[in-house]
Amino acid sequence: DLVSCVGWTTADELYSCSDDHQIMKWNPVTSETTRVVKLPDDVYPIDLHWFPRGVGGKKQSQAESFVLTSSDGKFHLISKLGRVEKSVEAHCGAVLAGRWNYEGTALVTVGEDGQVKIWSKTGMLRSTLAQQGTPVYSVSWAPDSDKVLYTSGQQLIIKPLQPNARVLQWKAHDGLILKTDWNLVNDLILSAGEDCRYKVWDSFGRALYSSQPHECPITALAWALDGELFAVGSFNTLRLCDKTGWSYALEKPSTGSIFAISWSIDGTQLAGACGNGQVIFAHVVEQHWEWKNFQITLIKRRTMKDLLEFRDRVIKASLSYGYLVVATSLQCYVFSTRNWNTPLIFDLKEGTVSLILQAERHFLLVDGGGLYLYSYEGRLISSPKYPGMRTDILNALTVSLSNDTLAVKDKADEKVIYIFEALSGKPLGDGKPLTHKTEIVEIALDQKGLTSERKIAFIDKNRDLFITSVKRFGKEQKIVKIGTMVQSLAWNDASNILCGIQDSKFTVWYYPNTVYVDKDLLPKTLYEKDASEFSKNPQIVSFVGNQVTMRRADGSLVHLHISPYPALLHGHVSTSSWQDGLRLCRFVKDQTLWACLAAMAVANKDMSTAEIAYAAIGEIDKVQYINSIKDLPSKESRLAHMLLFSGNTQEAETLLLQSGLVYQAIQININLYNWERALDLAVKHRTHVDTVLAYRQKFLEDFGKKETNQRFLQYAEGVSV
Repeated sequence: DLVSCVGWTTADELYSCSDDHQIMKWNPVTSETTRVVKLPDDVYPIDLHWFPRGVGGKKQSQAESFVLTSSDGKFHLISKLGRVEKSVEAHCGAVLAGRWNYEGTALVTVGEDGQVKIWSKTGMLRSTLAQQGTPVYSVSWAPDSDKVLYTSGQQLIIKPLQPNARVLQWKAHDGLILKTDWNLVNDLILSAGEDCRYKVWDSFGRALYSSQPHECPITALAWALDGELFAVGSFNTLRLCDKTGWSYALEKPSTGSIFAISWSIDGTQLAGACGNGQVIFAHVVEQHWEWKNFQITLIKRRTMKDLLEFRDRVIKASLSYGYLVVATSLQCYVFSTRNWNTPLIFDLKEGTVSLILQAERHFLLVDGGGLYLYSYEGRLISSPKYPGMRTDILNALTVSLSNDTLAVKDKADEKVIYIFEALSGKPLGDGKPLTHKTEIVEIALDQKGLTSERKIAFIDKNRDLFITSVKRFGKEQKIVKIGTMVQSLAWNDASNILCGIQDSKFTVWYYPNTVYVDKDLLPKTLYEKDASEFSKNPQIVSFVGNQVTMRRADGSLVHLHISPYPALLHGHVSTSSWQDGLRLCRFVKDQTLWACLAAMAVANKDMSTAEIAYAAIGEIDKVQYINSIKDLPSKESRLAHMLLFSGNTQEAETLLLQSGLVYQAIQININLYNWERALDLAVKHRTHVDTVLAYRQKFLEDFGKKETNQRFLQYAEGVSV
């Protein structure tokens, strides 16, 4: 009879339940099938979900059991050996779905009676979350297990567990919604229904993708664990899709309707429960990896084109910086693009690798147990940890690696980024994480330059783009906003150039550090291009050399070339070849390039180059100011005025006071109309009080105002100006 539900226990073992009352166990590697148990004749199974495998690499005692919901209004807790540990009366009519939360601390069930109930892990009723007049066909937990998503006819409803919190509800389909799934890693929601469409939503209920209608209602869908792919099942149809919605592959197996889809833990294969009594197994193959002039394709589970053979199946791979890193189920292979014959091979501890990130000097492996940083020679460099670490929910948007730094966005507090020193695995600087005022959605570290100048760019949930320095030397961090409505971003691999898609424009920040040097100059250092040709919601895949690769919403790749000159300029400046930089700018005759040179020169305190560059872009006031700095007598005062030029008034004042130049410190505060501070300094150092009062008096006379400040009146009595 028809198979109603399937679920993987390990990467190589699947359980399936059918209306013929049997629970079967499958091993796709050895092609063995055994019957686990025959259920009583009145139990028709509907949904099955294995108890979670343990969070943070810890095995749980109950992990060898599953929940099975059935048409008689009960759910059953069944052990791996097929023993029914407990049967619980749950709903009037069939129990249509049952799901454990990610920690395994609670179970949610929904039924034909329109009720949504929460149970403890031993099967005791905790609460009835919702009641409605129509059956609830599908239910999913939110990634942090504090909300539940369920269906109500054509509506989707997200209801928080705590009472009185705001419920989110929206019309999602033009027919009955049959299935939902909410991914732990990317926080996106899938829904599918009798209107024959499947849709992708974000957790605020905004539609990100809607498919064309299929011939038949869509009866199954499921996210792969890492949130990069999902699968859709319908009558004689199995489809593999990207997380943004477009379709990689369509198969037409003769299965009848596919009622349930389950992905294996490592995301390499899936199983489907078919209406004709079969169980269908499918493997993901033909992934591509590209870098510069190399392209590699996985043609079979254990073989890549170029005839790279592996002992076990390939789970994840990454190609960048001249190395191909491949994680199989038991080992990690590192190939150099200069020599494909002799890979470096080492064994993996935990197994399922969920993410590989590469930098120029080393690479990061993420698995259920932790974060591991390896050199390309296969040596374990460090294994950073932070409190409450959950590695199963990290992806390429929430982890970033450079040659000296690793940054991780935490899930427990979305406003926090943990920053580690790569070589030691210890938190950077004073050990405090970087904290922003709103939730952060994407982070990226720049790849080049000095460690002390490492920058991190991040997008928050309002889609604003910020940049800040990773090292803070005890100073208050300056987080500066440099873009709005930014959809996607990437740093260049060879110089610190940032590109992003903001609103309807593709933008390149040729020298993002400008914001710390001369903020007004930033707009002049940008390159902007209309991005409407890339359709809506394009994603940047890579930014290598002067080529940006983007993926459009329909899945096609677009290559875009940007000017090679800013990267050359970065190269000249990094070796302090100012004359070469000037020559390049004179040759190219481009205002953007001159503006970059001006900012770079000020950042590196090369005032004569800065003067030429500012003159070239017509910023005469700045040229005059730079000239006045050059004429200052002492080195300290020149440095202080350069700090002032970049807007760092506090640091300039501190520097002057340390050098004993009290009068200059007072004078810069007078020039900035910081009267109170100027008077404080004068009184504290018992000097030039009369000067401050004289300037203040002249200032008030110019504006025809009377003195109202008590402190100035008090000192004016005792001092003749």
